[in-house]
Order: sequence, then C-alpha cells, then structure tokens
Amino acid sequence: MRTRATLSGIFASVAILVVGWQAGTAAVTAAAGGTAVSTSTGSSAGASTGTTPAPAASAAPTATAPTAAAPAATAKSGTFTGSDVRTQFGNVQVKVVVANGKITDVTPLHLTDNGGRSVQISNYAAPILRSEVLSSQSSQVSTVGGATYTSDAYLTSLQSALDQAGI
Repeated sequence: MRTRATLSGIFASVAILVVGWQAGTAAVTAAAGGTAVSTSTGSSAGASTGTTPAPAASAAPTATAPTAAAPAATAKSGTFTGSDVRTQFGNVQVKVVVANGKITDVTPLHLTDNGGRSVQISNYAAPILRSEVLSSQSSQVSTVGGATYTSDAYLTSLQSALDQAGI
C-alpha cells in the first residue's frame, strides 16, 4: 500500500512538471508570434487529455529570443584577445580573428607550460581545439581527452574574445 502511494505521488509530480514545461514552451512560442498547442497527458492524478490553443499574444511589446543570424549582424571584424585564464598547469590565452562575423583563425598566445608533460599536452590539444572551433564557429566544442584543463581554459579564453567580437 505504501509503495502504491509513493508511486502515485511520483507520477503526479512528473505530470505536474511535464504540464508546466509544456505551458512554458507554449508561452515562449506565443510570445515569438507563433501559435502553440498545449497537450496534457493523463495520469493517476486525474489530468485531462486533449489539445487547447495557447492564448493569443497581446498587443504589448514582448521580448523575443535572438535568432541565429542576429550575432552576425552585430559582430565586428578584427583580432580579439581573450582573457588570460589560470590553471594549475599554467596560464592559457588565445586570440581570434573574425571577419564579417565568421571566425577565420584562432591562435594560442600562451598555453599551459608547468612541466614537460604539460607542454606536450598543450601542443597536442591546441591544433585539435583550433580545428573544432573553426568547424563549429563557436566555443561550444568538446574538450580534448587527456587535456581537460588546457581545453577548458582555451575555450574560456576564446569565449572571452568572441564576446568582445559580438559573436
């Protein structure tokens, strides 16, 4: 009996979370000018099943999420130097070259250098990170295995430079 009550409580909580998430998604879609359809799933808590249109957006101005093309419109061209990021194996700093909102080059100004192994790791990771950044056109890339500290610092410095560039 206790197990059934516990499971009922868990299912009810999940149902509430799902309905709340769907309502939030519908509100964002409606604010962006689209139409939204909200669906509810049935549960032991007695939620109804069906679709209802989201309320129409009001005439009052609302904030909208930026589109993917927006950063390119405000991006600067030039060379931007990222922040100097400290790790336990040394500091990391990169510079990025941006042309018309596109990353054209990433150059490390300083990589971790606390010991020979640290230098090896940096020399291994830097070209991989550069290639990934140029391919993805962002700092949102995976870290290099075995070079986590260097990768994290490299990408943090890069993001600092991209923020300056408006990307």
